[in-house]
Amino acid sequence: MCGIVAYVGPKDAAPILLEGLQRLEYRGYDSAGLAVVNAKSLKTRKVKGRVADLAAAVPAKFKGTIGIGHTRWATHGAPSDVNAHPHLDQEQRIAVVHNGIIENADELRRRLEGEGVKFESETDSEVLSQLIGRMVKETESLREAVLRALKSVVGTYGIAVIDEQRPGEIVVARNGSPIVLGLGEKEMFAASDVAALIRYTRQVVHLEDGELAVIKADGFNTFTSDARETAKEPFTVDWDAGHYDNGGYEHYLLKEISEQPDTVARTLRGRIDDRFHIAHLGGLNMDAREIRSFRRVKIIGCGSAYYSGQMGAQLIEELARIPADAEPASEFRYRSPVVEPDTLYVAISQSGETYDTLVAVQELKRKGGRVLGIVNTVGSAIARETDGGIYLHAGPEVSVASTKAFISTAVAFALLALHLGRVRDLSPADGRRICEGLRRLPEQIKEILTLEDRIKELAKKYADAPGMMFVGRVRGYPVAREGAQKLKEISYVHAEAYPASELKHGPLALISPELPTVAIVPDDELLDKNLTTLGEIRARHGRILMVGHRTSEAADDCIVVPKNEVELDPILLTIPLQLFAYHAAVALDRDVDRPRNLAKSVTVE
Repeated sequence: MCGIVAYVGPKDAAPILLEGLQRLEYRGYDSAGLAVVNAKSLKTRKVKGRVADLAAAVPAKFKGTIGIGHTRWATHGAPSDVNAHPHLDQEQRIAVVHNGIIENADELRRRLEGEGVKFESETDSEVLSQLIGRMVKETESLREAVLRALKSVVGTYGIAVIDEQRPGEIVVARNGSPIVLGLGEKEMFAASDVAALIRYTRQVVHLEDGELAVIKADGFNTFTSDARETAKEPFTVDWDAGHYDNGGYEHYLLKEISEQPDTVARTLRGRIDDRFHIAHLGGLNMDAREIRSFRRVKIIGCGSAYYSGQMGAQLIEELARIPADAEPASEFRYRSPVVEPDTLYVAISQSGETYDTLVAVQELKRKGGRVLGIVNTVGSAIARETDGGIYLHAGPEVSVASTKAFISTAVAFALLALHLGRVRDLSPADGRRICEGLRRLPEQIKEILTLEDRIKELAKKYADAPGMMFVGRVRGYPVAREGAQKLKEISYVHAEAYPASELKHGPLALISPELPTVAIVPDDELLDKNLTTLGEIRARHGRILMVGHRTSEAADDCIVVPKNEVELDPILLTIPLQLFAYHAAVALDRDVDRPRNLAKSVTVE
């Protein structure tokens, strides 16, 4: 949510900031702004709307070699020019951009107003600029002013601060909202996401919670909130600017769906051991004795990550015979969970910065839990906080709705389940069977993608429905949940998922010719029961779109996908639902890559 870009160096800052903000548009936002400092003054431009609107509002004579930019996703105050960032202090000397939420903003605002400060916006973020503006008068150092101001703040923040009277430096700080430094040649960058930096540098440094930095053209120094200096080693990001291009596709979402044969191959690369028919996962940092000590696996994630966790729990129970379940991280963190020493916890987040998941990980670590992370972003907060884990290597995902990261996560869970199973009691024959099934996935995904024209026709046929029901049993239920999630996210068609066995316990009352059902029907031991469910729907004159491994007269329409091992079939059954949601959204003329009210990386509560 929201995006921050900052630059200091010899070049004109505004074009760099605007380009960086464009790279962050996928995170979700409703307004944008920037501020630059030159030898004479501090200049700002802010607009409600897109980065393109901001670019149009920036005059030609908007020069400055230091600056900050922001895309805002409203939390306090409606989207407007005034509520957009950057926010200035009363003297219009200090400019601040902020991601996160200041929980004691009302208290601080009342205190400052009592001291004669006049606020311009409704935001919690302006409290920061006004606080720093007051503190900077009492110290010779912007660094010290920021440190003093943040001592009064309760909440989460990623901030970048510039001072008209100190035009050679930017102060940034992190607490619960990501900040990344980018190292260039006699220039420095900062951002909330590596995507904003990748065109200019691949050398980055991640700040930890409670850490700040002063960046200047010739370098940076980092320190903690109690002013202790810290040492940071940069690392090289393995993505480049080409990963963020749309590749000639109409939408990033379609590009990312189409990339899945390659992304799955990358997730698998080097991780299948043919000698012992096991997954090679060195990043787990656990030996066989420790793995055998676990009696339960608990998986946490948010949104699509949670649904992939449900797939993962099913895989772990089937292959490793360890009790496993998944829970939304946003619920887990609030219910004072019992943390057991013989439970392995797995946290999932594509960005590695999802706030609810990160806080849940921190609570687990505080209570002594053993936590693995499954993330796509190297060096992200969850990757650093966990004891070990699996990187997806899916490449950057720009569209808000997750597709390739979701599938790569499901594949990562298959690898984890295989590894746990072979260390425990999964036979070599079953290990070989799963290894061979995993290897078939990329080509089978390619085969499914050839069905796009047929799926496009079906999406147009069903797009005018007021809502859709998704049903599936056991392995098919997480597939149904993810399918419903994708449809509602990007087409705004109301969609709900239920276990097929629960249909008769209430939801069957909704079935009618106007409410189509998408049924996930794999060829497994539950095939006959699933076909019986279709009969129940048809008896109520409900329309049925079946996704499975064969056609059926019980359904109005069928999408047939190739068969893999029964444990891995859910991965393949998900792909047609991605294409279905995409083409339904296109048919309804939705903003596919930037669905309303949503953000790619949710870094606030």
